[in-house]
Amino acid sequence: IGDGAPAGNYGYTNSGYSVYEEENERLTESLRTKVSAIKSLSIEIGTEVKNQNKMLSEMDNDFDSAGGLLGATMGRLRTLSRGSQTKLLCYMMLFALFVFFVIYWIIKLR
Repeated sequence: IGDGAPAGNYGYTNSGYSVYEEENERLTESLRTKVSAIKSLSIEIGTEVKNQNKMLSEMDNDFDSAGGLLGATMGRLRTLSRGSQTKLLCYMMLFALFVFFVIYWIIKLR
């Protein structure tokens, strides 16, 4: 080799090369630890997202069934109000008003 460096070490001194090598190993291990932590965190996030999606799907089904039940109830109320049972609807309203006043009176006495 024509530049005067020894043939075996490519221009690096033994002590300098090992310091760089140790620094690289330390940084590599630090990076490996960080990547492992990020991987486990992303796995946990994925699991949480799956659980939340499942819960949202169940809530959607519950709301759909509640909407259907409410629609059926509103249909029955419309039928009740349109038909010849208006007297019954009047009695139900008067009963609800009576219950309201009784509860109001009980609360007022306390």
